[in-house]
Amino acid sequence: MDAREEAARGLSDIEGFLYREAHVGAARRRVAGFTARTEGLTPEQRRDIEQWYLDEQEYVARMVTDHIADRIHVVEAQHQVRIRRWLRGTLIAMVLVTLAMIVCVAVILESRG
Repeated sequence: MDAREEAARGLSDIEGFLYREAHVGAARRRVAGFTARTEGLTPEQRRDIEQWYLDEQEYVARMVTDHIADRIHVVEAQHQVRIRRWLRGTLIAMVLVTLAMIVCVAVILESRG
């Protein structure tokens, strides 16, 4: 892996980390607001609810990420099939054009000689 690829991967990793941290921070604010409005909770209950919510958010985020990754793989596979068909058609067309040119050149050379 060259430096450019490493830098691109590093930037992607940083972007993913920042996205996850923003998501977790927003989830913490939401659940803290919820537990603050809920009367009668002990500190342990608040912590349990907050931890459960954060764990649930992490689980949902992982499911969504896995779904997106699976979909990307499906779309990439479909794209590869289309590209292979296009390349095969292009190759066949190039072979037919080349054969037609050879026949034309042969006919021209025959008519001269």
